Amino acid sequence: MERFKLVVAVHLILIEDGKILLLRRYHTGYEDGNYSVVAGHIDGDESVITAMQREALEESGITIKEEDLKVVHVMHRKAKDRESIDYFLTCKNYEGTITIMEKDKCDELAFYDLDNLPSNVIPYVRKGIEYYQNHIPFSVYGW
Repeated sequence: MERFKLVVAVHLILIEDGKILLLRRYHTGYEDGNYSVVAGHIDGDESVITAMQREALEESGITIKEEDLKVVHVMHRKAKDRESIDYFLTCKNYEGTITIMEKDKCDELAFYDLDNLPSNVIPYVRKGIEYYQNHIPFSVYGW
C-alpha cells in the first residue's frame, strides 16, 4: 500500500529595517495578483535549507549561506485538494542584488512595512509572518 504524501514548501522571511520582502504573483495559475514571500517547493533530494537557497537565487537573485538561514516557523496546512508542510525561514545576510528573476511569474518584488502589509497577502503566508513575529514555532492552518 502506498503511503500518504505531503507537499513540502519553503518560505523566506527576509526583513530589512522593519520591512519584509514580498513578491506579487503573476501568471502562475495560483494566487495571481496576490503577495507572497520568496517561496517554492522542495524538489526532492534536497534539504529544507538547500531548497530555500535555490528558491532565493531562482526568484530574487540572492545567494544565502547555509549558516545564515534559520527555520522560525513550521505550518501543517490543509487546502481543499492537498496537505502540506510549510517551513518559514529567516536570514540576516545574503549576497547579491534583489532582482525579479522570474518575470513570467512575478511582476513586483519590493520591501513592505512589516506592520502594514498589503491587504492581498496570501492568507496562510500572512499567518506565517504573524507567527514569526509572535515567536510561535508551529501551527496548523486550514483544518
